[in-house]
Amino acid sequence: MRIDVFTIFPALVRAGAGESLLGKAQERGLLDVRVHDLREHTTDVHRSVDDSPFGGGAGMVMTPAPVFAAVEAADPPRPLFLLGPGGRRLDQALARELAAGPGFSLLCGRYEGVDDRIATHLCDGELSIGDYVLAGGESAALVVLEAVGRLVPGVMGNQASADEESFADGLLEHPQYTRPAEFRGHDVPEVLRSGDHGRIARWRRAMALARTIERRPDLVAARGGLTDEEVALLASELGLPYPPASPTGTGPESLQT
Repeated sequence: MRIDVFTIFPALVRAGAGESLLGKAQERGLLDVRVHDLREHTTDVHRSVDDSPFGGGAGMVMTPAPVFAAVEAADPPRPLFLLGPGGRRLDQALARELAAGPGFSLLCGRYEGVDDRIATHLCDGELSIGDYVLAGGESAALVVLEAVGRLVPGVMGNQASADEESFADGLLEHPQYTRPAEFRGHDVPEVLRSGDHGRIARWRRAMALARTIERRPDLVAARGGLTDEEVALLASELGLPYPPASPTGTGPESLQT
């Protein structure tokens, strides 16, 4: 998979993309991350990529000429996403969708944004990582690279890891434990030490359901509530009715099946 990133801070993106799973995936030829410096396509001595906006206003805006030139010179894989608040929110479903394709590209904005001709006539859409403001798109680009890159086949050594983690089935992940079995008076649940893999699988599924109901009831609502089998699993494995009481004593009543 090829992913191109356009930025005025290429060292920042290269550093983040060169570590851990992403770095190893590039070494193994599974990912081809290409970072392009927008300033290399400027024509003035100051290597300016921004200008004051028409009509006045605070701050500066990224100007179109160097951005168009950089993209046209690179001929990057499409779609090209502008990282900004107006696009589709990145979630696990979108990460899987992008990971299943041949590649895509990201444009990191800065300052007060980009000239709208970039968004309208060069990019194929916007991509958002959440409703908050960053100084630029570089941090967002690294989030997208990490979320998508790790799902590319072969990047993770054990593909089952992606199938069991949070959001894989619209649920939070079950709790995890490691040695020692007892630490400062806190024990690892007996079921995990039983060696009964079927029992462990049922417990983990029940815990994932209970944790999601308690902490992220919106995710359960998005799944359309619980199935009859899931309600029965909560009762048999954890002795919990649905919905279980929250720490404040009130359960997510709107999610009752």
